[in-house]
Amino acid sequence: MAASTEHAENTTTEPEPPGSDKTESVGTNEKPEETETKPADPDPDQDPDEDEDEDGGQPAGPKIRDTPEDIRLEAAANTVALHPTRDVVACGDVDGDVYTFSYSCTEGENRELWSSGHHLKSCRQVRFSADGLKLYTVSRDKAVHALDVERGQLVTRIRGAHGNPINSLLLVDENTLATGDDGGTLKVWDMRKGTAIMDLKHHEDYISDITVDQAKRILLTASGDGTMGVFNIKRRRFELVSECQSGDLTSVAVMKKGRKVVCGSSEGTVYIFNWNGFGATSDRFAIKAESVDCIVPVTDSIMCTASMDGYIRAVNLLPNRVIGCIGQHVGEPIEALATSRDARFLISCAHDQLVKFWDISSLPGTTVNEYRKRKKKDGRLKSLTKKALGENDFFSGLVEEPEKKEEEEEEEEDSDSGSN
Repeated sequence: MAASTEHAENTTTEPEPPGSDKTESVGTNEKPEETETKPADPDPDQDPDEDEDEDGGQPAGPKIRDTPEDIRLEAAANTVALHPTRDVVACGDVDGDVYTFSYSCTEGENRELWSSGHHLKSCRQVRFSADGLKLYTVSRDKAVHALDVERGQLVTRIRGAHGNPINSLLLVDENTLATGDDGGTLKVWDMRKGTAIMDLKHHEDYISDITVDQAKRILLTASGDGTMGVFNIKRRRFELVSECQSGDLTSVAVMKKGRKVVCGSSEGTVYIFNWNGFGATSDRFAIKAESVDCIVPVTDSIMCTASMDGYIRAVNLLPNRVIGCIGQHVGEPIEALATSRDARFLISCAHDQLVKFWDISSLPGTTVNEYRKRKKKDGRLKSLTKKALGENDFFSGLVEEPEKKEEEEEEEEDSDSGSN
């Protein structure tokens, strides 16, 4: 299904003005002889009185929420991204459609801005440019697109950018982007010319995620073959791949002010690398999740992870702890996470066709002690947001099995011994 490329008209429904036009005509007191029990109202318009009866005397006004309302899509979204300067979210779905929405904490104020159906197959990644003027997208149709953010119009198209479906996308700077495909090929593009300046294949399986260091010099890739790849952009060459881990590496992020690299895995384990020790892991720990499909850093030590089990967890790095749960898409695998420009909201999308907003403004102030407290008997994780409980019992799937509790504590204590 392809949505129209033209601007979607905003179907705004302005709230009826609160009964501000209610006449306070105290002039009715000039005729006390008409009634002694109730002053007469000379105004023939009875609507204000009717509204007042219906509202119980309280004029209706816009409701301000802690987070924006959920956005429901026509198909499951694979990816979300947030605008760098405006309250705008973009998402791409399995039908190949790309949408942008404005969001607000005022109830009923979320608006669809435009939609684009230029991709022929599933859209797998969307990313805003640093200035917010362009939106880059990649798809299973092997194409790279650049869209004008204001109008939603296609600006640049690179057909057949890869020989295999494209799975990952990273904007390195205003003119350079990196893409990885299902066959393990990494390409780096100069978008001024629309040509690839690097075309390297050193993975045996799909490239799931790409990140870059702060200096924009070293590119890191996570792959389904269980390895992390290291590429030098400045010298345009391959450096090395790490040792193979037991599961797919599904995500990669730089933490601890560039001193550590973390990779999520399909087995629910977080692998930790020292910056100049990419060949082998320095530490690892399991977070008791079905998988770690997405990692989004919130601070240098705290990250949010998403899993196939539908839970979003806040995790501290060194000491390695699961701080608690941000929220959930009940029973639905989560595809992507993103943080807002002011770090107030975490945005998630999942197979339930919902884009959800979570308030994480208090998360950066969380401190984790080196000393490990003994876990509660029921093994429940701490709820970190007001919406974490959801409509159902949030903790129903998070109770630890007693027979595994001691073993898990021993594993985590060993992982805490890692160097800072």
